Amino acid sequence: MKIDEDRCSGCGICVQDCPVGAIRLKDKKPLVRETCTRCAACVRNCPEEALGLDEIPAPDSAQCDACPIFCWIKEGHTGACQRYRNQGGRLLRITPNHPFIEVEEIVGPELPAPIRRPLITGIGAGTSYPDCKPAPYIVNTTQGDVDVVTVVTEAPLSYSSILVKMDTDLRVGDEGAAVLKGKRKVGMITTEQYGSKMLSIGGVNLLTGKDGLLVARMITDIANRKPVRLKIQDGSRLELQVGQAPIIDGRAADKMRVGCGSATLGLFASLLKDSADEVIILDSHLTGLLGEHAAGHFVGARPCGVRLKFRQSTPGRYFGDHGEGWGGTSITNPTDVIAGIDPEVCWVGMRILITETTGEKACLLELGKDGNLRELPVSGPARKALDAISSSCEPSRVSGIYMGGAGGSARAGVASHPIKLTQAIHKQRAGFTIGGAPAFIFPGGGINFMVDVERVKTGAFYWTPTPATICPIEYTMELQDYREMGGHLEAMRPFRAKTPVSIRD
Repeated sequence: MKIDEDRCSGCGICVQDCPVGAIRLKDKKPLVRETCTRCAACVRNCPEEALGLDEIPAPDSAQCDACPIFCWIKEGHTGACQRYRNQGGRLLRITPNHPFIEVEEIVGPELPAPIRRPLITGIGAGTSYPDCKPAPYIVNTTQGDVDVVTVVTEAPLSYSSILVKMDTDLRVGDEGAAVLKGKRKVGMITTEQYGSKMLSIGGVNLLTGKDGLLVARMITDIANRKPVRLKIQDGSRLELQVGQAPIIDGRAADKMRVGCGSATLGLFASLLKDSADEVIILDSHLTGLLGEHAAGHFVGARPCGVRLKFRQSTPGRYFGDHGEGWGGTSITNPTDVIAGIDPEVCWVGMRILITETTGEKACLLELGKDGNLRELPVSGPARKALDAISSSCEPSRVSGIYMGGAGGSARAGVASHPIKLTQAIHKQRAGFTIGGAPAFIFPGGGINFMVDVERVKTGAFYWTPTPATICPIEYTMELQDYREMGGHLEAMRPFRAKTPVSIRD
């Protein structure tokens, strides 16, 4: 690494950000150890731009191509990701591949088949509130040679929310911004996921706040797949319904992106190479530039001297920005992403294809003798590449994950030793389902769960003005385990499959 000591302020950010601990400060100046991999994390993050890379890697180092960083790893040392070591000039994966049988202890046992599904669901069962009385239905039967019990209830949960996933690149607002129903807050924007915006609606703090009744109604309506209208503070107006395309400011989102700009290059590199001399995939997170990208090098593309206005992450990958333009960026005129073209590298007649991660918008440009770009019709190989991207996109839709905490007093309606019920669920000795749908149980204390609402019968969720949402819950276990946790055996009745004891149409 090269250090401009006149510019270096000794802030220590390079020390904090180095993934291999190769930098330390002495007299407020960085010193670099031989473990340096030339990953350039320090160079990119130096606020004074005081750091640079040596032009020639160390002679005993080997280059890793397992990710876009392309570390140069010296003999006996590991790369920035801590996965590969240079051993005798060869890069070896530090952790060997694990057959599944070897990691069974970590993965955990699978729920036994007899208790994997409830005998009946909690939909329409009624509640065990107040929880000092047994749950409304406790049924027992024999499955194979195993005595099985299912306990069901409709539990009022103040600790509940719904995570709403909207497949769209369109900007809806800033992370952390309030989600409003009218002028009242019912949630917030949370961190984006792959090709989707995420809203958190509800949660105990909002449910127990001044607008809790409205919050409970919104959680329930979304979970029951009803259409709702919401507004993002300082952002978009939304029309949402689970299973349907989101409508943002009156515009229905059509396609979910196939991947970020970098991933799109990786997926379609061969087609894109044939479509133009250079390809730019606009994306609000990672905009791709084919000529610099590893996928471009793999298929034989070469740099054309195009420079982008965005900040580079790694070669061919640029951090985008957020806006109302192409790929969710601020770019509304595609040529605005080009900061310049190196006249020493480019050539007259060079073609540049600019598109986004859905392939819906596209622009094909040609460099003229006067140094200006002129637009051409998008046809031939370029159209073929765009059609491949577009046809690989999934339809945009809204999804909902209901989350709740069932580790409270409702357990008393199941058994007299609530901690044993909780432990049985975490140890996979008791099945936990929501309206018959499998739920994911969060590790750690309590029974904190989440479930895909589209796997639950429509209309299964309710709300009450306590305020809380009401959720159908089933606990299924072997009779001997139910007996050990102090189950309400006196309230148990035989289960007859032809008698609908819990579902009310």
